Amino acid sequence: MIQESALHARRRPLTEAELAAIPWMRLLSEDEHQRAATDLKVAEAGPGEFLCRTGRPVTYWFGVIDGLLKMSTDNAQGQTITYTGIPPGGWFGEGTALKREAYRYNIQTLRISRVAGLHVDTFHWLLDHSIAFNRFVMNQLNERLAQFIAAREIDRMNNPDVRVARSLAALFNPVLYPGVGQVLRITQQELAYLVGLSRQRVNEALNTLHAQGSIRVEYGGLRVLDLAALRTPSTMR
Repeated sequence: MIQESALHARRRPLTEAELAAIPWMRLLSEDEHQRAATDLKVAEAGPGEFLCRTGRPVTYWFGVIDGLLKMSTDNAQGQTITYTGIPPGGWFGEGTALKREAYRYNIQTLRISRVAGLHVDTFHWLLDHSIAFNRFVMNQLNERLAQFIAAREIDRMNNPDVRVARSLAALFNPVLYPGVGQVLRITQQELAYLVGLSRQRVNEALNTLHAQGSIRVEYGGLRVLDLAALRTPSTMR
């Protein structure tokens, strides 16, 4: 399923519960659903494993069943630039799959994660046969564009509290990540990796957002209370 041979060897068919949790599967006709279900495979990746690497050809369209991934690249100076996190429910790489080109980024797990893959040939077959699937992919691309425009804005922000707020808002995107809901399982260290701040500074920002009523820090994760406030720094007190 996935580029790394060890991970590929651990693949298996999805369970009925895992299939039911995939948002775009519900949009397909019976024949389309059967074809996709037969092709889909899932594997469990350990912390730090790579699903995609820069320069490797695309073979699958991926989705997170459970866990947390990060999308990043390395610059000429050897520094890692993180673009976004990918929590449960997120499907990614549709742009690369559409063009059948090599990856321009790395996808790596931040914790043990279950990741599903749909072969790129089946991905294109669905595009050719399903209007509903086309609309889903187009909506994904539109949301992804908005996400990366927002990420560019975040990179230029000097206020760490706002950086954390906007980064959290991106992870709670209900279109891109419908599996998250109102509670995101994430540690402060994982959030620090995604935001590009120290764990201590992230802790301070979370305390500020908690005091403002935007989030509630719970055991093992974060609950969003005011998504609009996280998305709009000017509304933060």
